[in-house]
Amino acid sequence: MDLLRFITAGSVDDGKSTLIGRLLYDSKSILADQLEAIERASKSRDEGEIDLALLTDGLRSEREQGITIDVAYRYFQTPQRKFIIVDAPGHIQYTRNMVTGASNCQLAVVLIDARHGVVEQTRRHSLIASLLGIPHIVVAVNKMDLVDYSQDVFSNICIHYNELAQKLNFGEVTYIPLSALNGDNVVDKSTHMPWYEGQPLLSHLETVVLDQDENLTDARFPVQYVIRPQTAELHDYRGYAGKITSGIFRKGDTVTVLPTGETSTIDAIEIAEAHYDEAFAPMSVVLHLADDVDISRGNLIVKSDNQPIVSQNVEAMLCWMDTKALKVGSKYTLQHGTFRTRCAIRDIVYQLNVNTYEENEDVEELKLNDVARVIIKTAKPISFDPYTQNRVNGGAILIDETSNVTVGALMLQGEAE
Repeated sequence: MDLLRFITAGSVDDGKSTLIGRLLYDSKSILADQLEAIERASKSRDEGEIDLALLTDGLRSEREQGITIDVAYRYFQTPQRKFIIVDAPGHIQYTRNMVTGASNCQLAVVLIDARHGVVEQTRRHSLIASLLGIPHIVVAVNKMDLVDYSQDVFSNICIHYNELAQKLNFGEVTYIPLSALNGDNVVDKSTHMPWYEGQPLLSHLETVVLDQDENLTDARFPVQYVIRPQTAELHDYRGYAGKITSGIFRKGDTVTVLPTGETSTIDAIEIAEAHYDEAFAPMSVVLHLADDVDISRGNLIVKSDNQPIVSQNVEAMLCWMDTKALKVGSKYTLQHGTFRTRCAIRDIVYQLNVNTYEENEDVEELKLNDVARVIIKTAKPISFDPYTQNRVNGGAILIDETSNVTVGALMLQGEAE
């Protein structure tokens, strides 16, 4: 059974947490004790209803304010598929949490309040979903019950959002009208909207095709640990442990170790002390090479006939996640997989306007939640693929050297001039 990770994103009070609660409730994925707990905590219990948003809003401050502050994760499954749901905050000041939650998702459910249509946070979250390369987008037009289930309202929102989708080059966008509060088109098809001929949300999530999302072309293996027991029984044992992030490795393949450029061949592929002829993403393995090559944590093993970019000058899209502004010349630690190096911001090429998607040049600094294209100079060469080609090997983060806090999310684009 395969696994789908998806994120719910949208503006505050669009009903993201309620949608997830309804999804879990109507699919009978809530344990009896969980249901009793939220019934006791529900603000609306006096009216005989339960507040389904409490299933994900677990922090006390979230419940007091009726909002989502931190990213919440929920797990459930149906006979067709397993799911990990990421509930992202809607407030602008928590947009950085959305970047963190969405980085590993294959699908994004963008909620839009049917009364308000496309708003600034819709544009911001859609832009981030585009930058992060999320391949499947579902536009869920929520609170249709508050606009009398109007087909015209739904159609106008679809037209408006489609203009954004074209600017952001989304590949697949699905539009679903629903009411999370009442359960219309969430798990079961709504009787209030006979004009909608598509699937309810859960049916779409169960059937969306994920096979093509995994990159099995570019073989990449970041070394996490060098296994060298040096015991009497394993005197000559030397293995390189890690997780294959993309592609396929086979016994006998000629490989190159980056950034040093040394070459060898794969002598054995080991998984839990058993040997195999091949392994592929996202398997965790131990590779054995035919030659004694100088390899340590942070090195990248790739096939010699399919190598990534190796450079110290990198151009990247950046989502800035710190309250302290980023300025040209600022120094940080860049982490790319298991590899770390110091770096400096060489230039801010342009900043993206989240409302119009225009490129604003001559920007001196970036503030919290700003999105920009930057050029970075690294102390050591970094081995990467363009993010649009390989999400895992094209993603990186910036870390503040004094506080050790993650301050920026990077989507690497290519080598800078």
